[in-house]
Amino acid sequence: MLRRNLDDRDAQTKQLQDAVTNVEKHFGELCQIFAAYVRKTARLRDKADLLVNEINLYASTETPNLKQGLKDFADEFAKLQDYRQAEVERLEAKVVEPLKAYGTIVKMKRDDLKATLTARNREAKQLSQLERTRQRNPSDRHAETELQRATIDATRTTRHLEETIDNFEKQKIKDIKNILSEFITIEMLFHGKALEVLTAAYQNIQKIDEDEDLEVFRNSLYLSDYPSRLDIVRANSKSPLQRPLSTKCTSGTGQVATCRTKKDQHVEDEDDEELDVTEDEN
Repeated sequence: MLRRNLDDRDAQTKQLQDAVTNVEKHFGELCQIFAAYVRKTARLRDKADLLVNEINLYASTETPNLKQGLKDFADEFAKLQDYRQAEVERLEAKVVEPLKAYGTIVKMKRDDLKATLTARNREAKQLSQLERTRQRNPSDRHAETELQRATIDATRTTRHLEETIDNFEKQKIKDIKNILSEFITIEMLFHGKALEVLTAAYQNIQKIDEDEDLEVFRNSLYLSDYPSRLDIVRANSKSPLQRPLSTKCTSGTGQVATCRTKKDQHVEDEDDEELDVTEDEN
């Protein structure tokens, strides 16, 4: 009976050791992978911010319709990164941190296991000694009493070990369910918002009027030449009397205009002299 109890406790102890080791290994791996997942999501957010900035810079150089469409798209995409930031923070708090806390939980369970094993070994040794004493002296009532007491202590230790295994398994199952449920909920919230925002961004891009912007672009090709051509037409349409006169003949067009003005003045002087002679005769 004693040997069977010891064997049962040995099997229970090994089962608890295996359970703790298994959780320590796989929860540790999950923690590292989820942490890497969160870091990559944060880097994706940073790259998206750079993309938003570049789209805004490009938009400022474009035609009005395309410019507005790009800016609206960038605004929606920037809003998406706000939701991605919330996703990163929630994953860190609801997924990574609880998994990281399992390092402490595993350590505590190992301490409990160590204390249980120490008590079990001490009780097993005592039981063996009392069993040998009773076999040597079956009439020793004191040895019989001590053996019964030791058996009770061993049973209590076994029950504590069973409760430790049971509680550890219960907590492990509950925690992994909660952690993965939080992960799924966070991702669903983000992707739901992402679908909403990306739909708006898509509509902003589709609203860009290609024909209107193309017309603006075509007009801009001739807009820069228009003022200079107009100046040439205006300059050529001016009459000689509208141009400034100089006291001396100058070269080119101005020279002809100035000489013509002086000739006209000479004719007017001759007409005045003839008019004076006529008046004297009268």
